[in-house]
Amino acid sequence: MQDTVIIKGKEIAEQILSDLAEEVKTLPSAPCLAVVLVGENPASMIYVRNKIKKCAATGIESKLFALPDDIPENELEDLIQNLSADENYHGILVQLPLPSHIDEQKIIAAISPEKDVDGFTPVNIGRLALRQDCLMPCTPLGCITLLKTVREDLAGLNAVVIGRSNIVGRPLAQMLLNQNCTVTVCHSYTQNLPEICKRADILVAACGRPYMVKGDWIKEGAIVLDVGISYLEDKTIKGDVAFEEAVGKAAAVTPVPKGVGPMTIAMLLQNTVKAYRMQTQGKK
Repeated sequence: MQDTVIIKGKEIAEQILSDLAEEVKTLPSAPCLAVVLVGENPASMIYVRNKIKKCAATGIESKLFALPDDIPENELEDLIQNLSADENYHGILVQLPLPSHIDEQKIIAAISPEKDVDGFTPVNIGRLALRQDCLMPCTPLGCITLLKTVREDLAGLNAVVIGRSNIVGRPLAQMLLNQNCTVTVCHSYTQNLPEICKRADILVAACGRPYMVKGDWIKEGAIVLDVGISYLEDKTIKGDVAFEEAVGKAAAVTPVPKGVGPMTIAMLLQNTVKAYRMQTQGKK
């Protein structure tokens, strides 16, 4: 029976935010984040409210641009370009998803790479692939940060990522590769998924299917990160990993909730401070 460490992402995120608050106090001025919310998607409104609240607690200024869901694409693109050119804003966050009539990739591409605190622009994704310094996607960056609380050196480990989204799976695979892991990306067409998972030293589930990853999929002593969040009819929140089955098998595992989720906002604000420093370096 393996002694399993529960990776307390919420506590780790709170410590990162506390350290950021102290760092912000030393800056010549407060970093400022522009938050763009289109429409009134209930989940998006909650996420935005939480992000703005954490900004205030950390000493980061924020301004919300709440727009109607029928805003023309060109008007939204113009706003993003104006914010990119405005030196008063150091970071730009466009809350996703956007309404169906708007091309998300086009809007993301309009964000200045130096203000792209979500790390989604083609330029930052390209820089990540080329192992250049850049603003990295928040959830994958949070995953790497959590992994390093368990094991600092990830080189040589066999990492399996279930899920290939542009937000989590693909950039996380690149980050793990940059950490010198051997990386396998699994998806809906993958064959023999349980057998592949059983070989993983690091197993990341990011597919949004509650309790898909069973205990017998997990290698003894593996580090397991559960990125998936599913809201069931009984209003409970479940992850992609059968948590109780993972405990006793994995060396370390994240819970859902209070695991990977809180790290996303912490990394967003860390990116905002980094973006501020990138833009003000050398300026009086």
